[in-house]
Amino acid sequence: MKTIVAGAIIFGITLASCRKDHDVIPSEVKNDTTVNYARDIYLWHNNIPATFDAHLFTDPNAVMEGIRAYSAEPGFNLPVDRWSFAMLQSDWNALSTGIGGDFGMNIFFYTDDDLRVSYVEQESPAGKAGIRRSWHIKQINNNANFTVANSNDIIRAVYQSAVGTFLFGRPNNTDTIITLRASSYQEHPLLFDTVYNTNGGKTGYFVFNSFLGDTVEISNEFERMFNKFSSEHVQDIVVDLRYNGGGYVSVQNLLANYLVPAAGNQEVMLTEEFNDKYIAYNTTEHFEKKGNLNLNRLFFIVSQNTASASELLINSLMPYMEVQLIGPTHTHGKPVGFYPIPVFDWYIFPVSFRTVNKNGQGNYFNGLPLDHQVVDGLDRDWGDGNEECLSSVLHFIGNGSYARMAVTPQQRLGLSEEVLYGNATLGKTKFKGMLR
Repeated sequence: MKTIVAGAIIFGITLASCRKDHDVIPSEVKNDTTVNYARDIYLWHNNIPATFDAHLFTDPNAVMEGIRAYSAEPGFNLPVDRWSFAMLQSDWNALSTGIGGDFGMNIFFYTDDDLRVSYVEQESPAGKAGIRRSWHIKQINNNANFTVANSNDIIRAVYQSAVGTFLFGRPNNTDTIITLRASSYQEHPLLFDTVYNTNGGKTGYFVFNSFLGDTVEISNEFERMFNKFSSEHVQDIVVDLRYNGGGYVSVQNLLANYLVPAAGNQEVMLTEEFNDKYIAYNTTEHFEKKGNLNLNRLFFIVSQNTASASELLINSLMPYMEVQLIGPTHTHGKPVGFYPIPVFDWYIFPVSFRTVNKNGQGNYFNGLPLDHQVVDGLDRDWGDGNEECLSSVLHFIGNGSYARMAVTPQQRLGLSEEVLYGNATLGKTKFKGMLR
């Protein structure tokens, strides 16, 4: 935690320590404390009017959502902040360390009436039941009537229920019924990695799903994976961040140091910029090259759910190498971050800093654009060479172009506005953030 928020944190701890365990802190006090922090630390603090009344909101999270309206940014007609939030400390402690508490099965639409498993956490109830990415969800609790139009009902059934019964269509054309019961489990963000032979060379591929979690495990997994890539002399790497909503900047720094070419060592990685009260705390990070790979280009598979620390990784590397983005949509568009600040039994997260790369680029509130658009191949498991996104990249590496075959009607449906909107709704269930 940086000095910039030390005063705010000490104030919050002092307030919390002045009460006995059985004391009940009125919501008005929590909300007043929340908005006081925002008036100091929020990136757009000058825009919060004196008339802003924290007492009109139910809790600190509602206050955080309320201040979003004042995030005016030059060049954008609407407020840019979609992320300031608050959460009970107990919930945040689980989320930030990668502790899940649902079925561990995540879903997206392949077409507007074709719901698929997008990924599964291996230690979750779904993982232990053997459910895999690409399985077709035909029924949920005996209900087969779900499309993008009732995404919120699907969210309740899949992410917010204690128990659920699912009819799955598996890739071998057999159906199976599985009942899942929500429970606690440890997430493992590195979902998959492998090496492909491509046109006389080798390409490393990995699916990285979150910059949150057990950071020691993540660091060890990076070391294992990049040692493997080095030993096999990979010449290209494909980084799959399509469902990665971000997390710790420190984990981003570590991954960037493995990917940056040798020429970028000790050069500027990123700069964090704070509001006008805290300009003295602006911080510049430099690359500290790790591993033996010396890549001259990178391919990122992305979507509208690729956010924050994921976008920071891409943006930080762009000045040093050829970077190409492939996927169904541009990225989410979150070039800003926050710190957890304690307010009694809550943490609040007002957007507190923006990030820019070596060239001062970073105002991508509309997302980072694609180099090639292709449907999310939800009908294929991780690592399948025929999965649409991965296949397109491997074709480019081997042949110099993304064009592989004519776009099928199924693929066109997967890129429809309805599907993209439905998947954006489903994606709201997952954390999107950049944290110090």
